[in-house]
Amino acid sequence: MATATQAPSLNKEFALCYRDLMLGDLKREMEVTRKVIEAIPDAKRDYRPDPKARSAWELAWHIVCVEVQFAEEIAEGAFKMEERYKNESKSVRDLAEWYGKNLPRALDKIKAMTAEQLTKVLDFYGAFQFPAAMYLSFIAKHTIHHRGQLSTYLRPMGSKIPSIYGGSADEPWQG
Repeated sequence: MATATQAPSLNKEFALCYRDLMLGDLKREMEVTRKVIEAIPDAKRDYRPDPKARSAWELAWHIVCVEVQFAEEIAEGAFKMEERYKNESKSVRDLAEWYGKNLPRALDKIKAMTAEQLTKVLDFYGAFQFPAAMYLSFIAKHTIHHRGQLSTYLRPMGSKIPSIYGGSADEPWQG
């Protein structure tokens, strides 16, 4: 059995500051992620670059569903393997709107957490035991990883690549 990774304890002031810093970052990342999702052509959302790869639609749904569920589970103080949301969006626009409505709602739950809740150690499936606040970086890393995958699908689907961290050939940086 693998040994769990354990982080040092956090002081309460740091946990509150870190939470606020990460919430601002996650909200900014959400806007970028929405642009990438909105660039998926509905008619080509089943595109996958390889038979083993997720389709663009599956990848977009995975990004938003996991991001919202993970934020809610941090606020609830426990992680669950059960998929909380079923993909009921009918279009790319619906999915982007669902994300734009539900992620801020989930992040508000984290914003309401006390220092005691943020410093409470949470078990992540036996692999990690970190204070709750530390898992906020997991949300960002997960999203950035999969958003990068999804952005590579866009041009082969006939779409344009939006600006992500600076300009792209399709959306030059306006500085």
